[in-house]
Amino acid sequence: MKVAIVDYNAGNIYSVIHALHRVGIMPIVTDKAEEILSADRVLFPGQGEASSTMASLKSKGLDKLIPSLKQPVLGICIGQQLMCAHSEEEDTDCLGIFPNLKVQRFVPQSREDKIPHIGWNTIEQLSSPLFAGLREEDYVYYIHSYYVPVCEQTIATTQYAGVAFSAALRKDNFFATQFHPEKSGDVGERLLQNFIDLQL
Repeated sequence: MKVAIVDYNAGNIYSVIHALHRVGIMPIVTDKAEEILSADRVLFPGQGEASSTMASLKSKGLDKLIPSLKQPVLGICIGQQLMCAHSEEEDTDCLGIFPNLKVQRFVPQSREDKIPHIGWNTIEQLSSPLFAGLREEDYVYYIHSYYVPVCEQTIATTQYAGVAFSAALRKDNFFATQFHPEKSGDVGERLLQNFIDLQL
């Protein structure tokens, strides 16, 4: 199976490569349209800031390519946020794969609410083959200051700073997680394996 990781101006790609190695996948890292289009699975991971990462996507023509993909695509962290229509971070227009969704910044509700949200938290309301074999309230790892509100495309939720937000989204062949599967131990490895095994 050919698995492509989208190469753009975002961090944490090497952690995703190593996580895929652990489930027996040797991915390619590429920004070339023909390699991405011919892949069986595409991952769109990263950590970064919305406006600069969108600028990088546009400079490579990936802002047009990614929404056109027909194979299973998995966005991770900033990848999920960039799949939405707009982000409050630097007032950034994004890819619009999940139309009308606006990425919002956490507003602390108490002194205990630290922004960014960093560390382990539970996932709930799982409703996708992406979570086959996983359980309600399994723990996953987060690093983020912005979130996607719960919506009709939500396939898992998490609670932080007084709000329930979209831990994961799906629309057609596009899947996305706000958490980092590559940093989420056995739970994350199972999710990555489920993504590889998806039958759409």
